[in-house]
Amino acid sequence: MRDSTVMNRRYQARQPDGNMQMLATEVMGTAIWLWVGFLALVLGLMAFDLGILHKKSHVIGAKESLKLASFYVSLAFLFGIFLYFYKGADTAFLFLTGYVVEQSLSLDNIFVIAVILSYFAIPRELQHRVLFYGILGVILLRGVMIMAGAAVLSQFHWILYFFAAFLIVTGIKMLMADDDDYNVEKNWVLKFLRRHFRITEKLHGDRFVVRDIDARTGRSHWHVTPLLLALCVIEVA
Repeated sequence: MRDSTVMNRRYQARQPDGNMQMLATEVMGTAIWLWVGFLALVLGLMAFDLGILHKKSHVIGAKESLKLASFYVSLAFLFGIFLYFYKGADTAFLFLTGYVVEQSLSLDNIFVIAVILSYFAIPRELQHRVLFYGILGVILLRGVMIMAGAAVLSQFHWILYFFAAFLIVTGIKMLMADDDDYNVEKNWVLKFLRRHFRITEKLHGDRFVVRDIDARTGRSHWHVTPLLLALCVIEVA
């Protein structure tokens, strides 16, 4: 009896804890603990960027921009090295390839973003705030789309051909489009905001919304500032 009790205790000691089992559960081929760690790293970097480096709005010079770019690129390559040892060379190569491609494609958006910021007369010291929240919104939207797409593909494999055709058509339109003809006034989000919200043409520091006097009613109402207009237009540009 005593021997069986000792053996049961040893067996239970060898069993993994429930929390450890949950963290080891794989989601899309990767353990949950790695997803949690990755999200914690991203959120920590965002808090560090906005809460410490850019707590006060200021003009970012070329030297500061180069330092920040070097820092974030170095982090990406360090993460690639981690993937190499944890998941293997193929996974690390896919990550670094995707990172380089994404950086290259993002250069195409610089002109459009510059046009939008110029249209709303956003001063240089406030541009980082708009871009930061703009990128954050894009990350969240992409995350939702990726998860939704993965769920749909797991149930309907044939829809992959639809997505492929959609990407081909979109790519052809992008090649034929002329960025020089980009017209902010025609942006559907801007039209929607102007139609359904009160807009103030004046900037109010780094605030996206502000209470201001409505010229038509003489009463104080919440107004959308040009900073929020620029942010919303950049999100869908």
